[in-house]
Amino acid sequence: MEGDPTGDHADGPRVRRTVTARVITALACLLVLFALIAPNEVGRLTPGAFVRIPLEGILGVALVLVLPGGARRVAAAFLGVGFGLLAIVKVVDIGFYAVLGRPFDLVFDWPLAANAMEFLTTSVGRVGAIGSTVAAAVLACAVLVLMALSLLRLSRLVVRHNTTAARAAAVLGVAWLTCAVLGAQIVPGSPVAVVAFDRSLQVRTSLHDRKVFAAEAAVDAFRDTPGNELLTALRGKDVVLAFVESYGRDAVENPRFAPQVGAVLDAGNRRLRAAGFDSRSAFLTSPTSGGGSWLAHGTLLSGLWVDNQQRYQNLVKSDRLTLNGAFRRAGWRTVGVMPGITRAWPEGEFFGYDRVYDRWNLGYLGPRFNWGTPPDQYTLSAFQRFERATPRRARVMAEIPMVTSHAPWAPTPRLIDWKDVGDGSVFDGMPATGSQPDGVWRDPARVRAAYRGSIEYSLNTLISYLETYGNDDLVLIFLGDHQAAPIVTGHGAGHDAPITIVARDRSVLDRISGWGWQDGLKPGPKAPVWRMSAFRDRFLTAFGSQAGPTRSPAGRTSSASSPLSHGSRSAVR
Repeated sequence: MEGDPTGDHADGPRVRRTVTARVITALACLLVLFALIAPNEVGRLTPGAFVRIPLEGILGVALVLVLPGGARRVAAAFLGVGFGLLAIVKVVDIGFYAVLGRPFDLVFDWPLAANAMEFLTTSVGRVGAIGSTVAAAVLACAVLVLMALSLLRLSRLVVRHNTTAARAAAVLGVAWLTCAVLGAQIVPGSPVAVVAFDRSLQVRTSLHDRKVFAAEAAVDAFRDTPGNELLTALRGKDVVLAFVESYGRDAVENPRFAPQVGAVLDAGNRRLRAAGFDSRSAFLTSPTSGGGSWLAHGTLLSGLWVDNQQRYQNLVKSDRLTLNGAFRRAGWRTVGVMPGITRAWPEGEFFGYDRVYDRWNLGYLGPRFNWGTPPDQYTLSAFQRFERATPRRARVMAEIPMVTSHAPWAPTPRLIDWKDVGDGSVFDGMPATGSQPDGVWRDPARVRAAYRGSIEYSLNTLISYLETYGNDDLVLIFLGDHQAAPIVTGHGAGHDAPITIVARDRSVLDRISGWGWQDGLKPGPKAPVWRMSAFRDRFLTAFGSQAGPTRSPAGRTSSASSPLSHGSRSAVR
């Protein structure tokens, strides 16, 4: 008899163990490489982007080779946790790029967790939101554990093949240094010589930003200007400042949206001119994209560049004169009409409103649209009823976010006759006839179509409001707060958003004739582009405000008076 059956049977498990061990080692290597060299944007996850040499990998091999056994295991475990955290940050970055078009900020973005939880609760319910949060936490812990185990496993492999590992580390070290000096790139924007933990270097810059912002905020040409010298050219006018959610430059230039949105603006231009109105348009560069509308609002109203949460929090604790505050100081009644505000918002005191209309005191009794808000038409109708239709009233300055065009952009309401709006119950049944978020978000093409439709609705609502309730004493400023999320615009869409000023009184637009803004409701490709933070001072100057001496705000108290019950930051997201 040839062969040994017992030996054959013994070889099978041994082969399987060997294969299994090699597969686990390969997976451990892939997990570590993902943490070190994987791009943090979905659009850059191409094979060429993985042809990179991570400095941390080379240093890690060198460290394992020089340390004794016990210290080596401790170092490998600590490196594993560090690499695990790096992998988690990259995954979070991918999500941030998909929604906000930027990476996660290791210093400033932690407060956004509350907004994410609120959005999840609105989208999938409280139980679903809690479940998703728990699942994410468990997954994060699993990544840390698996990465530490992977580093321990690979360190043992390096020690067993120490000569080969040392030679490989030396060759890769020379290659890394050469590529770093030459700036070698196989894929544009992805250098071959990579430092995986370079994000940690940004922490110092972020921490220093508090001082930078304080220095910027200390300069305010209008801080001490008395009310009788502010906005003298707008006396007797109602002024409405409407932020159209996600109304970015792509809405008027991207071929996916521009034909339809452009048609709405062109038709609106003709209708408003027939009604005696004229308009001028340009672009403002927003400090944010895809979300974070409160940053854009704070930037435009304060004249400061507010591009992160720390700046926003420091702003609302200051006595900075906002555009709203300037109108209030000059004698206007100032109101915020905030249909998305659902809970206390203590920052509201900073803006200096005389009255805030939130989701609960707008009197809306209709169905929920979009992410739970009333239609824009109801919001403007309520504003008209509560403020502009009131007899013997003061002139009003209102800030009104148009939130129907907020993600998820479905379902979108339809315009109805203004006299039928009432308490909003006329909209009953309308949401069920439109597209639903769960269906829309299965297909990016449907997401873009829903976005476009919501922008068309919000713009048509503003145009119709002007036709119905506009007069010689109304000035409307409407603008986008930021570009839509990358799922709508694609990557690299920029931060520009359209802005338009509409008035029937020709003298109002004559005041901004030197700005070079273009005629009509739609800015063209060559329209001027300003940083959003420049608008406050240019607007105040154009309409007769006198700048006072500039000095430090230290020791001054806020000019805002009574505390206001406002909603959450997410209401102007």
